[in-house]
Amino acid sequence: MAAVFEYYLVVYKRVWRGSALSTFVLPLLTVLGFGLGVGEYVQGGIGGVPYLDWIVPGLIASTVMQVAIFESTWPVLSSFNWVRTYEGQAATPVRLDDILGGGLLFAVFRALTSAVAFLLVAAVFGTLHSWWALAVLPISVLLSLAFAAPTFAYSSSVTSDSYLALLFRFAVIPMSLFAGVFFPVESLPVGLRWLAYASPLWHGVDLTRAATLGLPAQWSIAGHVLYLALWAGGGYAIARVRFKKRLVV
Repeated sequence: MAAVFEYYLVVYKRVWRGSALSTFVLPLLTVLGFGLGVGEYVQGGIGGVPYLDWIVPGLIASTVMQVAIFESTWPVLSSFNWVRTYEGQAATPVRLDDILGGGLLFAVFRALTSAVAFLLVAAVFGTLHSWWALAVLPISVLLSLAFAAPTFAYSSSVTSDSYLALLFRFAVIPMSLFAGVFFPVESLPVGLRWLAYASPLWHGVDLTRAATLGLPAQWSIAGHVLYLALWAGGGYAIARVRFKKRLVV
C-alpha cells in the first residue's frame, strides 16, 4: 500500500502546480466572497456567531468533500478504462487491498492538504476560536474517507464519465448547498432537513464547526464519528468487490 501511495506522490510531484491555485488560492477567495461579501448582509450573524466565523468551518468541510470526490472519480475511471494504471499495478506483487488502499490514501492526502490550507486562511482571518480547531485535521481525514471510499465504489462500477457528471450534479452540488454549509439546516422544510441530516457532509460540517468555534456539536460526537466510519467502511467493502471483479486478482 505504501508503494502504491508513493507512486501517486511521485506523479503528483510533477503536476502539483496545476492544483496549487485551487488548493491555496481558492480558500482565500471563498472566504472573501462568501464570508466577508455575503456576510455583510447577514446582520447579527447566526446564533450569535459572526457569519464569517460560522461559514468558514462549513467551507472547510465542503472543500474536503469536493477534493475527496474529485480524486475518486475521473482518476479512478481513467485508471480502469483509459490509462490502465490498475492493470499494471495488478500485474505486480501488489495486492488488491494495496491498490485500493493506496489510491484512497492519496485521495485523503489531497483532501487533507486542502483542509490545512483552509485552516491557515481561517487563522489569518481570526475565525478559529479554540485550540480544538486542530481536531479539524482528523475530522477531515475521516470525512474524506467517508466520501472517497463510496466514490471509489461508484467510479469502479461505471463505464462512462457521463455518470461522473451526474454524480456531481445530483449529489455533490445539492449537498454543498443544503447540508448546513451556507445556512442552518433547521431553516429547511422537514423533509429536506432529514435528507441533509442523512448526508455525510452535514456530520462533517457539524464536527468542524464545533471544533473551530469551541462550541458543543448539535449531535453526538460519537454518533457523528460512527456514521462517517460506516460510510467509509461500507464504501471500502463495495469498492473492494468492484475492484476484484474488474481486475480479477
